Amino acid sequence: MSKFSKVLCLTLALAMVCVCFAGCGGAKAGNYTAKNTEFVIGMSGPLTGPAAIYGIGVKNGAQLAVDEINEQGGLNGIKFKLEATDDMHDTKKVSTNYSSLLEKGMQVSLGCVTSAPCAEWTDLSHEDNVFFLTPSASNDDIPKYENGYQMCFADGNQGIVAAEYVNDNFKGQTIGIFYKSDDNYSAGIYNKFKDSLSKDVKTIDTVFTAANETSFDEQINKLKDCKFIFMPIYYTPASIFMTQAKGIIADDAVYYGCDGFDGIDKAEGFDITSIPQEVSMLSHFDSNATEGVAADFIKKYTDAFGTETLNQFAASAYDCVYALYGAMKKADVKDVTISASDLSDILQKEFTGGYAFENGVTGGGEPITWESTGYVNKKAIKFIIKEMDK
Repeated sequence: MSKFSKVLCLTLALAMVCVCFAGCGGAKAGNYTAKNTEFVIGMSGPLTGPAAIYGIGVKNGAQLAVDEINEQGGLNGIKFKLEATDDMHDTKKVSTNYSSLLEKGMQVSLGCVTSAPCAEWTDLSHEDNVFFLTPSASNDDIPKYENGYQMCFADGNQGIVAAEYVNDNFKGQTIGIFYKSDDNYSAGIYNKFKDSLSKDVKTIDTVFTAANETSFDEQINKLKDCKFIFMPIYYTPASIFMTQAKGIIADDAVYYGCDGFDGIDKAEGFDITSIPQEVSMLSHFDSNATEGVAADFIKKYTDAFGTETLNQFAASAYDCVYALYGAMKKADVKDVTISASDLSDILQKEFTGGYAFENGVTGGGEPITWESTGYVNKKAIKFIIKEMDK
């Protein structure tokens, strides 16, 4: 091959590489919105598998809000569309889901439903400057970039608010704590809880680490004299603990969890009515509300989807869509083909500029605002899942 031919081949090869890189660039957020005829909201969540109750709740709640907004004419005559993908609570599926949503014209998103997958989403969306408002991924690091926000309480904030409740109600008493020390969710809440706890409250701390622990005899015996047990864990190990603790933990004790308790009353193989103690949790949604916007949401949701997936995650997703709609309306967004990055710049300005979301079904109906960190400010409630036996 002549020297000229080699140079020509090299030039052509470089040109093809440039084309390939340009093609890869086409997978970025701004290049798929040009043909949009609706504002596209994307989300990734567990729609199948053990955590599906959360993902389906989020999808249903978000879709309910989208349908209502569209029935009212959308935004400036432009309707919204929800695109939902299944990640099965598997971090390895997030990248594929994220890319597919970009290809479907995603302009703004709800991120991921659960924290571990949402950590992947956080990094991916930051690269493309795609704004997300997650209804339920509560890890403290989820909103670490300027394009990420939470509608749910961050783990640390749950610990702080739970400590405030204990400080107000258990001065001079000893409470029990049962948590999973190697789990970011559980340990994150525990650490903030302990840091915020009054010196007037004493604790007996018990831990577990095994992912599929089936015996909590040691922890139960240590906590048997406690009348209040704080459990910042998910409902599966909590239900095992409660079942094994019958007859040992006092019947007039209280089990108190955080958002990981949501769905415990519907957990497979667990009869919560057989537990004599009160089971309650820190929440931002009252699923037993009989009046106000929360009650209106409950009726609309159960009429459309039944009660199986009615939880704070569904309510939070409903609020997420309306909050995004409200911010876009305030900014008077009219371009249906706006790129995700350009829309993100607009939404960041609104959310950091004192935007208040009114009439949310979470937060007790009070205005919801956000800090520049992406953390939400809203009212918390103690929600009783099951009353103490009389």
